[in-house]
Amino acid sequence: MNVERSGPHFPPRARRVIYLFQAGAPSQFELFDDKPVLREFDGRPLPASLTRGVTVNDQLRDRKLLAAGAPFGFRRHGDCGHELSELLPNLGAVADRIAIVRSMQTEQLNHDPALNLMQTGHPAAGRPSLGAWVGHALGSSNRKLPAFAVLVSRGRWFSNPLNARLWGSAFLSGRHQGIELRSGSDPVLFLRDPEGIAREQRAAQLATQRELHALHCARSGDPECSTRMAAQELAYEMQASVPEALDLTRESPATLALYGAKPGQSSFANNCLMARRLAERGVRFIQLYHKGWDHHYQLPKTLTAMSREVDRASAALLVDLERRGLLHDTLVVWGGEFGRTPMNQGGQGGDRYGRDHWGKAFSVWLAGGGVRAGAAIGRTDDFGFDVVERPVPVHDLHATMLHLLGLDHERLTFRHQGRDFRLTDVAGEVVAELIA
Repeated sequence: MNVERSGPHFPPRARRVIYLFQAGAPSQFELFDDKPVLREFDGRPLPASLTRGVTVNDQLRDRKLLAAGAPFGFRRHGDCGHELSELLPNLGAVADRIAIVRSMQTEQLNHDPALNLMQTGHPAAGRPSLGAWVGHALGSSNRKLPAFAVLVSRGRWFSNPLNARLWGSAFLSGRHQGIELRSGSDPVLFLRDPEGIAREQRAAQLATQRELHALHCARSGDPECSTRMAAQELAYEMQASVPEALDLTRESPATLALYGAKPGQSSFANNCLMARRLAERGVRFIQLYHKGWDHHYQLPKTLTAMSREVDRASAALLVDLERRGLLHDTLVVWGGEFGRTPMNQGGQGGDRYGRDHWGKAFSVWLAGGGVRAGAAIGRTDDFGFDVVERPVPVHDLHATMLHLLGLDHERLTFRHQGRDFRLTDVAGEVVAELIA
């Protein structure tokens, strides 16, 4: 029989997670993985020794595989010497706080299965999300707020849709699914009471419903009875707690300026600041999605704008968490679902070119919560075509995140339809080099 876990397997390094997910897949070449040789080859075919026998995306299969060098400069930052793009000056200022993995790998080359894999550990729909697994294992430390909160923002460019299953609970209890929160006057849809219903009346209704649910649970033995009741009681508490938690007008002008946040608007900057407010109030897993990174064409223009949208707020989050004493036990993760090709797409040179999907190598960064600050994990070849040192598959990233939360990914299982399921499926290895 499955039971709810109530704590970690061993002492945790992190007590909460803020996952800054960049949906659409940002280009590692323009941001984190400088390739001078690729720039030298710009416009020329990639060496046949790399491409011979390799099946690439359908869009590129019948084209010459022409190298596309990044048009932006890189420089070293901090004592650690991280090489970062000129598009990320604010992140460069906090380089010594982050660890960069340049050797991420995935077998998924289309957005939907790649998003599923990165968020649920499996490319097909029907598995619990990472946040749901963490909530199942560790529970909530604030009964007035959800254990798993979701905030979505959109860049100014084309965005692929995000399905709510990415933060769903699947076969875990429904109480562990992510709850999407919004800035503005209505932070959770359908949460307000109807006109004419006072707070006291709602409390009395809940008391009566609790009695009826208890009778029904005793008769039916259906565990979803308690799940429904817990959801109703949490909704009641959230009517007061969520508006307060997301009210950015309570922040100082200096803090708003640090993030570039503007109360009442919908933006990645606002969501980063709200994530910090949720973290300090005990929310266990805070998932941010920022859409608009699928740059198949006009990459220099679009990537510049997107980087400007996230650079300041991402760095501000680390600074703000640290000065409030939260960074040491808050795991922050930044990255997308796969990488981009070293070959061009959409025309060579100028503002026309873009990059297609690429799973052989991409980059993410992590900070706080037991991460070895300043570390650089893995290496790609001179063209960024493939990983040549310390490959890190998606399941390894998940295993490491769970490990930092005090959870053994092989022991965190749930029996469903006759077999034990886990976030890392039948794979996963903790990346020891990432742990301080």
